[in-house]
Amino acid sequence: MSSNITELIGVYDADASLLGEVSYWVGARLGITHCSLCELTHGLFTKKSEWTQCAESFTFPFYLFHRDDSPHDVLNALAGEFPAVLQRTTEGLKVILTKEELERFDGRTSDFAQWINDYLN
Repeated sequence: MSSNITELIGVYDADASLLGEVSYWVGARLGITHCSLCELTHGLFTKKSEWTQCAESFTFPFYLFHRDDSPHDVLNALAGEFPAVLQRTTEGLKVILTKEELERFDGRTSDFAQWINDYLN
């Protein structure tokens, strides 16, 4: 499965600007904003140490972007469907986890990391 994968890419359903970060944080606390990928990689204020350890264990780099700082080819592949996880291969980009599929992890970082490891092996 992973023979031609060069990297994995996650794109949050949030913006990277200071205003975007604050808006997301407040909206998430009030229950009006939600990003299932954010819940997998971040705690209340910072990146989860569990996520950092998991990402370092992957056999390929795993890059994370926001809607407003993603590479153009990634945005084109997603067609506005955030959050998502993609794989970049020698042939191009492919979405491997959609918003609905990320929701199923329910913020459980270890389950997400296990899914990625299983997918790569």
